[in-house]
Amino acid sequence: MTAPPHIDRKLLIEGLGKGLRVIEAFSDDHPRMTATEAGVHAGLTRTAARRYLLSLVHFGYAATDGKHYWLLPRVLRLGQAFLDGARIPRLVQPYIQRASIQCGETFNIGSLDGHEVVYLARSNSARIISIGHPPGARLPAHVVAQGFILLSTLDDAALDTWIAEHDFAGFTGSTLIDPAAFRESVVAARAVDYWHADQYLDFGLSGLAVALRDRKGRCQYALSVTVQRQQYPGDQMVAKLLPILREVAEALRPVL
Repeated sequence: MTAPPHIDRKLLIEGLGKGLRVIEAFSDDHPRMTATEAGVHAGLTRTAARRYLLSLVHFGYAATDGKHYWLLPRVLRLGQAFLDGARIPRLVQPYIQRASIQCGETFNIGSLDGHEVVYLARSNSARIISIGHPPGARLPAHVVAQGFILLSTLDDAALDTWIAEHDFAGFTGSTLIDPAAFRESVVAARAVDYWHADQYLDFGLSGLAVALRDRKGRCQYALSVTVQRQQYPGDQMVAKLLPILREVAEALRPVL
């Protein structure tokens, strides 16, 4: 994974960064907030948070009843602009679509964004009900196969820092919530160069992921497939789908 370039702070617009922090403060747990609450979650004073919130209201990105604030659908334009303009989703789509036609399953490509995997592209499966995550979806990295693979590309020091700062929330009885056990699994994923996540997020669903590396061996993205585990009993998921994932990854390597 590539680190962001160093930019002289004198060239930065600090207010833009603070405004984005206010937007990011909203979540499932905090869909509506007062200026005080937004300030706490964004690391700002109440007065500063209120000014940013009122600006978001003025420009159509938020609404208020005079006390609480909440985001409006216009915020989706920010993420959609990336999906519409980014090179990667357009580049990978033909490759994952062919894989989907080959085996009838849905494939996803995602990247690590902090402590979440954000999905950037998805194939269309021939199944009436397809399993997978739409572009723009975000999930905690410790509950999806892509998270293990992407984290396995970090060095040990960076991985330990990530684990120390992560919230290992449980979703099923199979979710790895013990940091030590999670680290062991990430190291194991590094050794075998894939990961099989069985019911970490949802009962009855399994995921399989591999890294997408460029010509220099660098990894910013992962490729995965999610299936109903009953369709692939035992080791059949790895046996049948891992070769397809690796074939796509190898085909994409020269163009990433």
